Amino acid sequence: MTEPTALTPEEQAAYEWQLDVPGFAEAGQERLKGATALVSRVGGLGGVVAYELAAAGIGRLVLAHAGDIEPSDLNRQLLMTHDAVGTSRVRSAERRLKELNPRLVIEAVPENIDATNAARLVGEADVVIDCSPLFEERFAMNSEAVRQHKPLVECAMYELQAQITTVLPGATPCLACIYPEPPPAWKRRFPVFGAVSGTVGCLGAMEAIKVLSGLGEPLAGRLLIMDLRDMQFRMMTIEQRPDCPVCAG
Repeated sequence: MTEPTALTPEEQAAYEWQLDVPGFAEAGQERLKGATALVSRVGGLGGVVAYELAAAGIGRLVLAHAGDIEPSDLNRQLLMTHDAVGTSRVRSAERRLKELNPRLVIEAVPENIDATNAARLVGEADVVIDCSPLFEERFAMNSEAVRQHKPLVECAMYELQAQITTVLPGATPCLACIYPEPPPAWKRRFPVFGAVSGTVGCLGAMEAIKVLSGLGEPLAGRLLIMDLRDMQFRMMTIEQRPDCPVCAG
């Protein structure tokens, strides 16, 4: 999927611990370095995804998130700071990620994804990580990922619950198979702890790393559901809807 890019001595030193992971090694790191990931929203969920991918040594991130930092963001959006309240979310994320990994190439897009820009932004990526709270945005990415045959990692959370799956177009069901319609009365603002969004964010980053490097088995055709209130975890098999308007046929 991605074009491997040789590691510099600095990068070999930075990633030496993960280079020892069986099945990953230097070849996996080179594939990761040559890859681009699109992260939709860099808030409580997407910010953790982006941070873990930056730490792992991905080569390029496309970050899409509109709006400015608000005080209510700070309980969960770890790439935002108190001093930056009132300034651009995506610019704050870019600055914080470059502090962690100055080798990282970042395209900071101060827009939320919709039907007008989804084709362009999905087209720039090797993998898409959906961290949006709004189904209109999620459906736009899902449709474009399927159309362009791009892997899509689907992450979501609510209160103390979270779920994640990976869509491999042509091989697995898509988001529209799981949700033919948006859940009724869904709102952008919902109850959540930062620790919950951070948990699924780390899992989402790991799914992207696996997809890009060929390590392990992604959650293809499987939905992992977590309830952190009592630490229950369930794995469900999901099936393609024969009438799905996005991926059927």
